[in-house]
Amino acid sequence: MTEQRIQEPLRDAPARSEAKSQPAASENLADPAAVWVVIPAYNEASRIGAVLQNLAARRVTVVVVDDGSRDNTAAVALAHEGVWVLRHIVNLGQGAALQTGMDFALQNGAEVIVTFDADGQHDAADVDRLIEPILLGKADVVLGSRFLGKAEGIPWSRRLLLRAAVWFTRWHSGLRVSDTHNGLRAFSRHAASRIRITQNRMAHASEILEQIRANRLSYVEVPVTIRYSAATLAKGQSSWNAIRILGQLLVGKMIR
Repeated sequence: MTEQRIQEPLRDAPARSEAKSQPAASENLADPAAVWVVIPAYNEASRIGAVLQNLAARRVTVVVVDDGSRDNTAAVALAHEGVWVLRHIVNLGQGAALQTGMDFALQNGAEVIVTFDADGQHDAADVDRLIEPILLGKADVVLGSRFLGKAEGIPWSRRLLLRAAVWFTRWHSGLRVSDTHNGLRAFSRHAASRIRITQNRMAHASEILEQIRANRLSYVEVPVTIRYSAATLAKGQSSWNAIRILGQLLVGKMIR
């Protein structure tokens, strides 16, 4: 893995006012060095630019992990000021890319880490909603739920599969969640330091939930928006692959 950065972020933290004895929760981590957004990306040159543009309005530090892309994903990301770009020489999978980004964020002082997809399905406005429970000390982990929020353009087959995955996840992890395999999450530094993703590919989503339970991390769900399009559905995980992942996790649980 190599890492590159174009320059120091130009966004400064706002000056503190002595007149405010109790600043709003959203101001407590207004310093962009405190909140990091980790974006795993594989062959997303056509979409990563718009994603980074939308995140630019938020006071966060962004790290894109180019997971062995064959296109110019890294070059597009590097064109955005203040964005870190890490590169896997070969494609290792989304789970591995997330762990690389989270490790890097922790090494650089992150207090809150948000995971965010590179394909444009996630809404940058949801970042504030995700980090608020952590800022208020209400949770170690915040999980985005499309079923508490909106799932725009979701096919009925994908909705049915995800509902089945929720049932499986509740049984597998013991967590009473309303959504699963949603890449929009936030971790406190405490939580991110205790979670180690060993499932390099898509099974990492269920693994994270199991580790939340195993490490007794407090969690809440918040409503988020996920937008589906023909392009993201074509590139995304197939229904058959999702079923295969669930089967692998089921076998793993049975032989423990």
